[in-house]
Amino acid sequence: MEEGKNYINLIHGDLTRATQVRDGMPESIGVMSIKTANRTVLEASLLPTPRVLWDSFWYEGELSCLFADSNVGKSILAVQIADRIARTDNVLYLDFELSDKQFQLRYTGEHGNLYAFPERLYRVSLDCNSLLASDFEVAIIGSIEQMALQTGCKIFIVDNLTYLCCAMEKGDAAGRLMIQLNNLKKRYELSILVLAHTPKRSLDCPITSNDLAGSKRLYNFFDSVFAIGKSAQDNGLRYVKQLKVRYGTYSYDADNVIIYEIEKVDAFLQFVHRGYSTEKEHLKKLGDNESSQRDCLILQLSQSGKSVREIASEVNCGKSTVSRIIQRSKEGRTAAVPSVLPSQPTGSGTTGQDGTGGTTTAAKQAELFAEQEKEEDKP
Repeated sequence: MEEGKNYINLIHGDLTRATQVRDGMPESIGVMSIKTANRTVLEASLLPTPRVLWDSFWYEGELSCLFADSNVGKSILAVQIADRIARTDNVLYLDFELSDKQFQLRYTGEHGNLYAFPERLYRVSLDCNSLLASDFEVAIIGSIEQMALQTGCKIFIVDNLTYLCCAMEKGDAAGRLMIQLNNLKKRYELSILVLAHTPKRSLDCPITSNDLAGSKRLYNFFDSVFAIGKSAQDNGLRYVKQLKVRYGTYSYDADNVIIYEIEKVDAFLQFVHRGYSTEKEHLKKLGDNESSQRDCLILQLSQSGKSVREIASEVNCGKSTVSRIIQRSKEGRTAAVPSVLPSQPTGSGTTGQDGTGGTTTAAKQAELFAEQEKEEDKP
């Protein structure tokens, strides 16, 4: 039945192609391919549905990213993902982080017993002499392409992004890197999971796309992105959160993160599932003193002329939180200023050039509020 349906769709695809040619619409111009939306859907329906590689976080054919702070356990989870996939498929794990001995110790039991990985899992280490090469990034990308050609392997895990692009903060360099990875993905039908860092972040704020280290262009090019957070309520717990999904379901957002505990079970260091929770339950609860200090710093930075985005980055807090604190301060100050007619001096401060009463503080507040409103309107 399925074969008959595919055959019909194939015929329809040929008809839409002929119609496009008849209507004078070219199929390609330069590096661009042109086809009707109907033809796109029909031809895509003949392709196999992408398999799930790991839950709803990573699907076959995707260029995905897993990021976390240092020492949170992203390499541990990545090896665990590779271990599971390698039970049915060849997996190349590019380990640029650990030495062979460090890797061995991580997967050695209390009594010296070694964990037995699936035979389909291959660990790729880096030739230290290559570190001296001036075109190091080009060599890494070229090596990935050669491995895809010579091994026929379709699944790659890269630990980590720093070795692919040493200039991640530069938009142009990051953009070129992602274009190269996407080209490899499409040309050889690869599934690539890239591990990345996040700058030091506060545990009182939820994980967002802004926490991915490097240029914003990196995030935009990934098909899916997920992250590991460290619980502020229990140092032994971790949570995994989805941030970007293009295929499948968006199941694990801030209201439904997966809770794990890192344990060594039978010589295998792994994330052990402990249930589900909200991200909020695992964020740091600010005490009155800490909260007051943070709010004070936000207001000081706002008065210095910094934008909401800049303040959020500096205090490791969300933009909505910064805007709320500034707005709350603005409303409080407005309520504290008594209503005085323009012709009535307040008895203190200065008099404006137009003869109306006023104060230096009120003038500064009005100027500050105007600047804040401009900043809040910025994207």
